[in-house]
Amino acid sequence: MPAQKPTYQPDTEQPLLRQTGIGLRPPHHEALLEIRPAEIGWLEIHAETYMGGGAARHALEQLRAIWPVSVHGTGLGLGSAELPDAVHLERLATLVERTEPVLVSEHLAWSSLSGFYFNDLLPLPYTTESLDIVCRNVDVVQTWLKRPILIETPSTYLRFRDSQIAEADFLGRLAARTGCGILCDVNNIYVSSVNHVGLEAAPAVAEAYLDSLPPTAVHEIHIGGHSEVPADGRSMLVDDHGALVAEPVWRLYASAVQRFPHAATLLEWDSNLPPLQHLVAEAEHATRRRADALAASDDSRNDPERSSDERAA
Repeated sequence: MPAQKPTYQPDTEQPLLRQTGIGLRPPHHEALLEIRPAEIGWLEIHAETYMGGGAARHALEQLRAIWPVSVHGTGLGLGSAELPDAVHLERLATLVERTEPVLVSEHLAWSSLSGFYFNDLLPLPYTTESLDIVCRNVDVVQTWLKRPILIETPSTYLRFRDSQIAEADFLGRLAARTGCGILCDVNNIYVSSVNHVGLEAAPAVAEAYLDSLPPTAVHEIHIGGHSEVPADGRSMLVDDHGALVAEPVWRLYASAVQRFPHAATLLEWDSNLPPLQHLVAEAEHATRRRADALAASDDSRNDPERSSDERAA
């Protein structure tokens, strides 16, 4: 049995990480530097957007002097049978060294085969063989970066018949074997649950998913919007980060905050990008939701009888 590694413990105790962060997108560079909204706790960058030079890099240098920054990658293809691309890894390592991020994260997906690269995050079957491959690739990345990373819970639109391991358990085993952490994307979990079991059963399935994640391994929570599209004669949810957070996702977020109170929160918005003030307002709403969830959790601990009555109801 592979040896277990110490659990990742990033510095999420910074006061600013008690406020919601937002994804940094180039159209907002100028407004962020001009307004400097106090409601924003930190910024997350997509690694591949800032690996080069020019205006994007210059803006990032200015912004990281104001807010803590995290790096979120999309191009490592940790589920690929091949090793991560060395050139891409070197560029990522340079970015991480330059920005000194509080967190570094990537996706549980594959995106390349025999030198061909796909512009998507493709799913993988959850088997002992694929777990070995992902563990190997995560170890390679963490050794290269000289730090642990977080792996994100994916949004999925199909399931493999050959899967032997539940997704949350797969992530838990990955964290135990490599020492990586987990990025809990509650919108992804809700989207996948609806797509696989339907709207009515989805909330309970999503809550069970949260229960299956190892609490000490979860250090970041993503929230975002989704859309509904027709697919094969039925509706399917798509994690497109292009709308306000849906109410069922807010409820799941409250549950995640109560389970993982030490985790930092990041609001994603990538398509249909709104003006910065709208994004800030949604992030501020998330900060209030987090505070309410933690207060409710404290009330339940202080009044166990009330908590039991609420569960029974």
